Amino acid sequence: MLLHLKNPLVVFDLETTGTSIANDRIVEFSFVKVHINGEKEVKTMRINPAMPIPIESSLVHGIYDKDVADAPTFKSVAKNLAKWLEGCDLGGFNSIKFDVPILAEEFLRADVEFDVSNRKLI
Repeated sequence: MLLHLKNPLVVFDLETTGTSIANDRIVEFSFVKVHINGEKEVKTMRINPAMPIPIESSLVHGIYDKDVADAPTFKSVAKNLAKWLEGCDLGGFNSIKFDVPILAEEFLRADVEFDVSNRKLI
């Protein structure tokens, strides 16, 4: 399948401490960036949410407090991640209702600008 992209496309998935966009945190992100020329980059990282991961969430995604104890916080990777995502359209399963809003909320908490208004959301 040939994609005719105007901007790089990042398809991504997040694992979180729960489903509350305002209160829960990211514990893992996985991104696949497809560049206009078709080249791909993959980035996966565990994140220390700086809060306990509820057992109900761990049973869904398999990530426990011990798995992220030594991982970086979102705030510590936010600037580099925002730069990596700069100019990219975003896509993923349920991303418009959950993943994009919680990602934007994490950037807001980290005091890093992340504007989605000029991006296509798929």
